[in-house]
Amino acid sequence: MNWLVLLALGALLAACGGGGGDPTIDGGSSGGTTGGVAATVTVSLFNAAGQPGSTLSSTTPLTAKALVNDKNGVPVSNAVVTFSADATLVTLSSTNGTALTDAKGYASITVSALNAAVTGAGKLTATVATATATVTGEASYEIKAAQAAGAKMTLSLFSGSSASNSLSSATPLTAKALVTDLSGKPITDALVVFSTDNAVAVLSPSVGTALTDATGMASVTMRPFSLTSSGAASLRASTTVNGALASTQINYVLGTTDLTLANMTFSPASIPAYGTANVSVDIMAGSKAYTGTGVTVDFGSNCVSAGKASVSSGVPAVNGKATAVYRDLGCGGADMLFASVTGSNAALHATLNVARATPASVQFSAVSPVGKSLVIQGQGGLSRTETATLTFRVFDTFNRPLPGQEVTFSLLNGPGVTLNKLKDITDANGEVITTVNSGLTPTTFRVKASLASGVSTLSDSILVTTGLPVQTAFSLSVVKSNVEGWSYDSGVGNPATTVTVLLADQAGNPVPDGTPVAFQSNLGAIGSSSMGGCTTTNGGCSVDFRSQNPRVATNPPATPCNDLKNGGTADSNWPGLATVCASTSDGSTTLFAKIAIFLSDSHPDKVFLTNDDGSTAVLGTQAYDLGSRSASLPRTFRLLISDLHQNPMPSGSTVTITNAVNGQVSVLPASVQNIYPHNMLGVDDRTGNNIKGNQGSLHTVTINSMTPTSCVADVVNTFNVTVTTPLGNATSYPFRLTFSCP
Repeated sequence: MNWLVLLALGALLAACGGGGGDPTIDGGSSGGTTGGVAATVTVSLFNAAGQPGSTLSSTTPLTAKALVNDKNGVPVSNAVVTFSADATLVTLSSTNGTALTDAKGYASITVSALNAAVTGAGKLTATVATATATVTGEASYEIKAAQAAGAKMTLSLFSGSSASNSLSSATPLTAKALVTDLSGKPITDALVVFSTDNAVAVLSPSVGTALTDATGMASVTMRPFSLTSSGAASLRASTTVNGALASTQINYVLGTTDLTLANMTFSPASIPAYGTANVSVDIMAGSKAYTGTGVTVDFGSNCVSAGKASVSSGVPAVNGKATAVYRDLGCGGADMLFASVTGSNAALHATLNVARATPASVQFSAVSPVGKSLVIQGQGGLSRTETATLTFRVFDTFNRPLPGQEVTFSLLNGPGVTLNKLKDITDANGEVITTVNSGLTPTTFRVKASLASGVSTLSDSILVTTGLPVQTAFSLSVVKSNVEGWSYDSGVGNPATTVTVLLADQAGNPVPDGTPVAFQSNLGAIGSSSMGGCTTTNGGCSVDFRSQNPRVATNPPATPCNDLKNGGTADSNWPGLATVCASTSDGSTTLFAKIAIFLSDSHPDKVFLTNDDGSTAVLGTQAYDLGSRSASLPRTFRLLISDLHQNPMPSGSTVTITNAVNGQVSVLPASVQNIYPHNMLGVDDRTGNNIKGNQGSLHTVTINSMTPTSCVADVVNTFNVTVTTPLGNATSYPFRLTFSCP
């Protein structure tokens, strides 16, 4: 009767609900529900783990969930769901059997067995009343008596369907553990853990666990760890269920399985170069094929070990046979193949005939020394050699190195060159080597390498040179030939200039690296503290020259350059002119060259002016009057600027116009360039032996009126010619010129 009263009350409330619309129309409201009018009710049962289930007992209740949706499948919240079931079997957690749906449309209730003794099956019904209808859903359940507390286990071993404790590769065992409660009833879904000595046997599954089935049985499979394993061991099994631990163990014996290999066959029976073949063996247990699982066969061969073939390894046997693929990689000839069972002493070998590859090409691959010429016989030299080593390689039609091939060498050109080895046999890398020695004359040559088939190739051209410096290829130069060094010493790390020597041999090739060159100077200092010279790299080297005392050659050194008895010339005694001598040897003769460097002062001393009419003057500190010139005409004059020794000003000195007034004044060139010693005609002599006359630099000054075409009155133009050295020493010479109107 209670449910009839609730149904009537629900209908009355629905009729009085807000919204004013027909509750059977979508979007209306009914009794305060949200999401529309209930159209379907779906009931599901879940166990304590949240998984679907239908079996319960007095100790394992179920949770019933009713999902209420409207006709569009939208969940209905706040709907009253009434649950009902057979009261002689179960009890419900709600006093009146009702529950409200949540925001997702679910209403939940707990269903428990009435007591521990009750068993049977029934239905749980969920009902939702609407204004116009009653919607229901249901789910079936089964009640089983609660299992007795505690558990026990028995463990057995089987070979097929027969009990056995004898394990071998041919006869694996199945271990079966029966788990029951204390009353003897099977326990389902119990986790059983199996374990044994893993050096004797292995389990499948490998983790050694299994769940009991509906009969309370859990099982695993045991196999020998290896074919050679033997002995006895124990298998243990344990489980924890109903709060109790149950465990047991059983002993077993492991016997070895004697396997042999037989009938190694090849398909095809022989292969061409770089071909493939299938190689197969039979696995035997006594006189019968061994068809057990877990057997693998390893294959190998002599050529595989040498990297000249490949073959599969670790091949699993299928129905008593293992087959691998063999591939030739240049073996060439008979190859002995081996097969062995993994973990067993069983082995077998047989020979496969592999055709030899044919040579296709000869290639020149290397020469030593690399990037260097040979020196003629007897000349030697640092890092120079009279012998060259040439390497050739023979390749087959698959462009792989081919061993065992005879190669013949011959010399092309190269008069006097000796070919030391005329034949060679290629090694495992397909390589052959020969050597050549230089002769007594410079030349070039090539070596030809040939096979009996006529295939051949040529080496690169090899050069034989003297390697010794010659006097005609002895060259000296300086970065700056006139340095600011008469009044200033160079810094330790800041030389005044750099002197470079270049050497070549008779053939015009740079001399060998490491050729030593000695330097000497009668003024200043040359070289470094560790070496008074330098050694060549690629035929040249450089040293630093710095300005310092002595600046007057009162006790000049004896050098090859000033050794009059052996082709030298006396050093110049020109004041402020250093003579640098560089020398080396060709083994029997001293070779030398010298170059002169001006130690220039920092201030001009002799400045000579030459007018455009040829007249001359010597400038002083007073302004020099250039006279009068028509404003329409330019005025030019030339200056010869030198220091107190009539030497040029330092290289890099600037000559500029400063403080110009009432005129446009320019000077060319605007700087002092490198100036070498020269004679009166201006012919350079870098040795300084023929120096004559003023060595200063020439500069032309041009003055133009500011008003060449619009002169209205005479104007006076004044300006300075300022000479500034690299060290910042400035000296000015004032001038005056009157521009008159035409």
